[in-house]
Amino acid sequence: MTNDTDIFAQLQRRLISNGFEHGAKLRAEVLRKEFACSASTVREALFRLSTLGLVDFQEQRGFRVPVMSPEKLIELTHLRILLESEGTVLSIRKGGVAWEARLAAAHYKLSHIEKRIHGADDLTDLVDIWFSAEKEFHETLISACGSATLKQIHGQIYAQFRQQLMKVDRKFDFISENIQHHADILDAALAGDEALTHTRIHDHLARHLTGTTLDAYLAV
Repeated sequence: MTNDTDIFAQLQRRLISNGFEHGAKLRAEVLRKEFACSASTVREALFRLSTLGLVDFQEQRGFRVPVMSPEKLIELTHLRILLESEGTVLSIRKGGVAWEARLAAAHYKLSHIEKRIHGADDLTDLVDIWFSAEKEFHETLISACGSATLKQIHGQIYAQFRQQLMKVDRKFDFISENIQHHADILDAALAGDEALTHTRIHDHLARHLTGTTLDAYLAV
């Protein structure tokens, strides 16, 4: 039998990695069979996920995966820019050599995977690894900011952001641009240039506000 923590974690991962369709109904009676647990245990996990914005809940209608929303994506993008810029600037000031080393290591892993994706025909084995490495890099950027609240809110916003893009990002049309963006962010952060780091984080995420990325999102 899967324990409560595992059920929550597995549902959370699936909700942001294309494990469920946008707008799909999440039926506790069905999911309980998969997890070999009670329906009430599944409902408790879904309620918790609804407080994180990863599940919509309405009386009489139950639980659903949030639908794709251009307005929500734009809002989440703006919030990510604010939180990551501020968190990274604070990490530059407080993190020291230990933070720089962690950031360089996280970038090395991400860069290696992105270069593999750029040259691969079959991405099957790389998708989940990329999602994990990309998350680790952006979390490491803010990891030394000194604010548990900032990191907690960023984690919630990041998860909702990934959920909105879980179909578009699996195409990896952006990967060559990503390789350069992540390298530019790393260089600015390690140089201690706060203004440049802020600009490069903005430029990296701004593609989700206008242009071809938003067009592709709307076309899904």
